[in-house]
Amino acid sequence: MGEIVLAAKMTHVPTMLMSEQDGPVRGKRQAAIDGHREIARRVKALGADTVVICDTHWVINAGFHINANARFEGLFTSNEFPQFIQNLPYAYDGNPELGDAIARAASDMGAYTLCHQLDSLELEYGTLVPMRFMSREHDMKVVSVAAWATVHDHDESRVVGEAIRAAVEASDSKVLLVASGSLSHKIWANKDYAANNGTFTISSEFNRQMDLHVLEMWQRGDHATFLKMLGEYAQFCCGEGSMHDTAMLYGALGWDAYAGKCEVVTDYFPSSGTGQTNVIFPV
Repeated sequence: MGEIVLAAKMTHVPTMLMSEQDGPVRGKRQAAIDGHREIARRVKALGADTVVICDTHWVINAGFHINANARFEGLFTSNEFPQFIQNLPYAYDGNPELGDAIARAASDMGAYTLCHQLDSLELEYGTLVPMRFMSREHDMKVVSVAAWATVHDHDESRVVGEAIRAAVEASDSKVLLVASGSLSHKIWANKDYAANNGTFTISSEFNRQMDLHVLEMWQRGDHATFLKMLGEYAQFCCGEGSMHDTAMLYGALGWDAYAGKCEVVTDYFPSSGTGQTNVIFPV
């Protein structure tokens, strides 16, 4: 019988890659990189063989979708930030059996979901950035779930999360579940970016205070209250991908019955106007 051995909310900011390159960002995102590696070390000790990543950089407009090829390999350049992420090599094994099982379970539960095994369907950087750093500590198969859901509601994404858990528990896999996305996500207006040292600042003090409040709630295990405000938090603080990654994570953890006390492994930091962190949700 399989299990989700650990869950996490993780940043995927492109400046993590730039932090290892020469230039003004060199070394500035080491704490975030260290957080990814620490999470990988934790799940290696727990025997995880697969990571399921709910990726807020994969946009979908109908149904839910899973990328579960047997092998992912290529060079990635971001069409959003080609100046930040270009010619990034990647090579990871997938877990198509688990991807298919998640899609079947989700569809049976009422959230129509398709699983794809296509060499031409690339991974997005919400998956590639965490894998880049976690793979240095632990070799895991990867399944990517689209979580930038444009015409879906959080209840549907909750069902997808429930399906992830059901499929994992019916499998032989031990899984790390990742919600890959920011907290608040109001990127600086283009004309204001340079004037406000945009790479290293938040665009809204209101958003910063809300993010810090949410982290306090997670750390004390007050998830039931957080879920009552998830919709408005995602709306008013511009949650990345409308925070469908977070709804999926909570669906897998039991929604408002979940009471785990979260551990912040990377202190909250601003990036290009947004609020970022790495947080472990103990199972």
